[in-house]
Amino acid sequence: MRIVKNGDVHVSAPIGMPKKEVERFIVEHREWITEARKRTCENQKRRADFYNQLPLKTKEQAGEALRRLKKLIEPMVDLHSREMGVKPSSISYKTMISRWGVCNVRDRSICFSSYLLLLPELCVEHVVVHELCHLLEPSHNARFHALMDKFFPRWKEARKVAKSCVTMS
Repeated sequence: MRIVKNGDVHVSAPIGMPKKEVERFIVEHREWITEARKRTCENQKRRADFYNQLPLKTKEQAGEALRRLKKLIEPMVDLHSREMGVKPSSISYKTMISRWGVCNVRDRSICFSSYLLLLPELCVEHVVVHELCHLLEPSHNARFHALMDKFFPRWKEARKVAKSCVTMS
Protein backbone atom coordinates (compact mmCIF):
# COMPACT_ATOMS: atom_id res chain seq x y z
CA MET A 1 0.00 0.00 0.00
CA ARG A 2 1.31 3.47 -0.86
CA ILE A 3 0.15 7.05 -1.03
CA VAL A 4 0.84 8.78 -4.35
CA LYS A 5 1.61 12.49 -4.83
CA ASN A 6 -2.02 13.57 -5.17
CA GLY A 7 -2.92 11.76 -1.93
CA ASP A 8 -4.63 8.75 -3.50
CA VAL A 9 -4.12 5.37 -1.88
CA HIS A 10 -2.79 2.61 -4.15
CA VAL A 11 -3.05 -0.97 -2.94
CA SER A 12 -1.35 -3.88 -4.67
CA ALA A 13 -2.43 -7.43 -4.00
CA PRO A 14 -1.58 -10.82 -5.46
CA ILE A 15 -3.82 -12.06 -8.26
CA GLY A 16 -6.63 -14.12 -6.81
CA MET A 17 -6.59 -12.53 -3.35
CA PRO A 18 -10.21 -12.13 -2.26
CA LYS A 19 -11.52 -8.56 -2.39
CA LYS A 20 -12.75 -8.86 1.23
CA GLU A 21 -9.20 -9.59 2.39
CA VAL A 22 -7.89 -6.48 0.59
CA GLU A 23 -10.69 -4.37 2.11
CA ARG A 24 -9.94 -5.77 5.59
CA PHE A 25 -6.26 -4.84 5.16
CA ILE A 26 -7.24 -1.28 4.21
CA VAL A 27 -9.58 -0.95 7.21
CA GLU A 28 -6.89 -2.29 9.57
CA HIS A 29 -4.47 0.34 8.28
CA ARG A 30 -6.90 3.28 8.20
CA GLU A 31 -4.88 5.23 10.79
CA TRP A 32 -1.66 4.79 8.81
CA ILE A 33 -3.49 5.91 5.65
CA THR A 34 -4.78 9.06 7.35
CA GLU A 35 -1.34 10.00 8.68
CA ALA A 36 0.42 9.19 5.39
CA ARG A 37 -2.08 11.25 3.37
CA LYS A 38 -1.61 14.15 5.80
CA ARG A 39 2.20 13.97 5.42
CA THR A 40 1.89 13.78 1.63
CA CYS A 41 -0.34 16.85 1.59
CA GLU A 42 2.09 18.76 3.82
CA ASN A 43 5.02 17.77 1.60
CA GLN A 44 3.17 18.93 -1.52
CA LYS A 45 2.43 22.28 0.13
CA ARG A 46 6.07 22.72 1.15
CA ARG A 47 7.19 21.96 -2.41
CA ALA A 48 4.69 24.44 -3.84
CA ASP A 49 5.79 27.09 -1.32
CA PHE A 50 9.42 26.50 -2.29
CA TYR A 51 8.85 26.81 -6.05
CA ASN A 52 6.51 29.79 -5.63
CA GLN A 53 9.41 31.78 -4.15
CA LEU A 54 10.67 32.44 -7.68
CA PRO A 55 8.29 34.75 -9.54
CA LEU A 56 8.07 33.66 -13.19
CA LYS A 57 4.55 34.79 -14.09
CA THR A 58 5.42 37.75 -16.34
CA LYS A 59 7.85 38.08 -19.25
CA GLU A 60 9.87 40.55 -17.19
CA GLN A 61 10.16 38.14 -14.27
CA ALA A 62 11.15 35.26 -16.54
CA GLY A 63 13.68 37.46 -18.34
CA GLU A 64 15.25 38.62 -15.10
CA ALA A 65 15.45 35.02 -13.84
CA LEU A 66 17.12 33.95 -17.09
CA ARG A 67 19.72 36.74 -16.83
CA ARG A 68 20.52 35.80 -13.22
CA LEU A 69 20.67 32.10 -14.09
CA LYS A 70 23.08 32.61 -16.99
CA LYS A 71 25.29 34.84 -14.85
CA LEU A 72 25.41 32.11 -12.18
CA ILE A 73 25.68 28.96 -14.30
CA GLU A 74 27.72 29.83 -17.37
CA PRO A 75 30.97 30.61 -15.47
CA MET A 76 30.57 27.29 -13.63
CA VAL A 77 30.05 25.43 -16.90
CA ASP A 78 33.14 27.10 -18.42
CA LEU A 79 35.32 26.32 -15.40
CA HIS A 80 34.27 22.70 -14.98
CA SER A 81 34.14 21.97 -18.72
CA ARG A 82 37.81 22.92 -19.02
CA GLU A 83 38.70 20.95 -15.89
CA MET A 84 36.82 17.85 -17.08
CA GLY A 85 37.77 18.06 -20.76
CA VAL A 86 34.17 18.18 -22.01
CA LYS A 87 32.09 20.77 -23.84
CA PRO A 88 28.30 20.78 -24.11
CA SER A 89 26.96 21.56 -27.58
CA SER A 90 24.42 23.95 -26.07
CA ILE A 91 23.03 25.14 -22.76
CA SER A 92 19.37 26.00 -22.27
CA TYR A 93 17.05 26.85 -19.38
CA LYS A 94 13.47 25.80 -18.57
CA THR A 95 11.12 26.06 -15.61
CA MET A 96 11.39 22.37 -14.67
CA ILE A 97 10.21 21.24 -11.24
CA SER A 98 10.88 17.53 -11.70
CA ARG A 99 14.62 17.92 -12.35
CA TRP A 100 17.38 20.42 -11.65
CA GLY A 101 19.09 19.62 -14.92
CA VAL A 102 19.00 17.31 -17.93
CA CYS A 103 21.79 16.17 -20.22
CA ASN A 104 20.98 14.82 -23.66
CA VAL A 105 24.01 12.60 -24.26
CA ARG A 106 23.20 12.08 -27.95
CA ASP A 107 23.41 15.74 -28.93
CA ARG A 108 25.53 16.74 -25.88
CA SER A 109 23.11 19.50 -24.84
CA ILE A 110 22.38 20.45 -21.24
CA CYS A 111 19.25 22.11 -19.86
CA PHE A 112 19.07 23.65 -16.40
CA SER A 113 15.99 24.43 -14.31
CA SER A 114 15.24 28.07 -13.58
CA TYR A 115 14.51 26.99 -10.01
CA LEU A 116 18.23 26.49 -9.40
CA LEU A 117 18.10 30.17 -8.46
CA LEU A 118 16.40 29.09 -5.21
CA LEU A 119 19.32 26.89 -4.13
CA PRO A 120 22.65 27.72 -2.50
CA GLU A 121 25.60 28.04 -4.90
CA LEU A 122 27.06 24.73 -3.67
CA CYS A 123 23.95 22.94 -4.93
CA VAL A 124 23.94 24.74 -8.27
CA GLU A 125 27.57 23.81 -8.84
CA HIS A 126 26.74 20.20 -7.98
CA VAL A 127 24.06 20.16 -10.69
CA VAL A 128 26.44 21.70 -13.23
CA VAL A 129 29.13 19.08 -12.56
CA HIS A 130 26.52 16.30 -12.46
CA GLU A 131 25.24 17.18 -15.94
CA LEU A 132 28.76 17.62 -17.32
CA CYS A 133 29.69 14.19 -15.93
CA HIS A 134 26.94 12.73 -18.11
CA LEU A 135 28.98 13.83 -21.12
CA LEU A 136 31.62 11.36 -19.88
CA GLU A 137 29.28 8.69 -18.49
CA PRO A 138 25.58 8.60 -19.48
CA SER A 139 24.27 6.43 -16.62
CA HIS A 140 24.40 6.73 -12.84
CA ASN A 141 26.75 3.80 -12.41
CA ALA A 142 29.93 3.38 -10.33
CA ARG A 143 32.03 5.16 -12.99
CA PHE A 144 29.68 8.15 -12.90
CA HIS A 145 29.91 8.38 -9.10
CA ALA A 146 33.71 8.08 -9.29
CA LEU A 147 33.72 11.03 -11.71
CA MET A 148 31.53 13.02 -9.32
CA ASP A 149 33.91 12.17 -6.46
CA LYS A 150 36.83 13.35 -8.57
CA PHE A 151 35.37 16.57 -9.97
CA PHE A 152 33.04 17.62 -7.13
CA PRO A 153 33.88 15.78 -3.90
CA ARG A 154 31.13 17.60 -1.95
CA TRP A 155 28.36 16.28 -4.21
CA LYS A 156 26.67 14.15 -1.53
CA GLU A 157 26.55 17.09 0.86
CA ALA A 158 25.19 19.36 -1.89
CA ARG A 159 22.47 16.86 -2.77
CA LYS A 160 21.32 16.71 0.86
CA VAL A 161 21.28 20.52 1.12
CA ALA A 162 19.20 20.81 -2.06
CA LYS A 163 16.72 18.22 -0.82
CA SER A 164 16.37 20.00 2.51
CA CYS A 165 15.72 23.32 0.74
CA VAL A 166 12.71 21.85 -1.05
CA THR A 167 11.32 19.83 1.84
CA MET A 168 11.84 22.41 4.61
CA SER A 169 10.74 25.61 2.90
